Amino acid sequence: MKSSRALSFLAVVTLSAGIAAATPASPVVVLDPGHGGSNPGTRGQGLHEKQLTLTIANLVAAKLRASGVTVELTRTDDRTLTLRQRVAFADKLPADLFVSIHANASPTRTQRGYETFVLTARGVDIDGRALRSDTTTPRPGVDPDIALVLDDVERGASQWEAADLASRMQRSLRDRRGKEGDRGVRQDAHHVLLGATMPAVLVEVGFLDHPIEGKELADAAVQQQIANAIAEAISEQLAD
Repeated sequence: MKSSRALSFLAVVTLSAGIAAATPASPVVVLDPGHGGSNPGTRGQGLHEKQLTLTIANLVAAKLRASGVTVELTRTDDRTLTLRQRVAFADKLPADLFVSIHANASPTRTQRGYETFVLTARGVDIDGRALRSDTTTPRPGVDPDIALVLDDVERGASQWEAADLASRMQRSLRDRRGKEGDRGVRQDAHHVLLGATMPAVLVEVGFLDHPIEGKELADAAVQQQIANAIAEAISEQLAD
């Protein structure tokens, strides 16, 4: 994977004389099951979004781990986490990819399909910088001021990889869920992505409140299908 982490190693050498460049470790993927605890998310077919996202995240994790990928989940049970806690968890590891998994809903209950989000330019440059103080990535031996600069470098450099991952996610879901449901790659300032120093995307796997798609999302076979699509996109990104 052409990770933006590599840029940080070069920047450390450039900005911190006398500090040896670290050897990159095996890639780490953080999966974020959306919602949880007191925040159940949307609901449909007797299923809460928080339940669906955790189920799919566990299926994705199992698939990736079987192929030797290191995977961490922001939550492994029904607990409440703030959006800041989720991305901070990934930053502190630090992770190489961050994928937040969600299900959608619409006021009219008529919309359906899947979509993947990346941050807007404002989300990366302005909103992300505003969060610098509480989402710093651990950099042993690096001057704190330089570490903040490296965080900014990684946030900016990771965006083309995030867009690439989002495109792979949509293509993989389209192969399994059908092209008619492809709502495309979109940009938004989703708070769960703000401050991420690695490629980060948010995937909406479908509309849980849709009378037809909601039933499909509650089906174990469809959940596995979606998990396979997400795992495939991540694996392709890591292998590139």
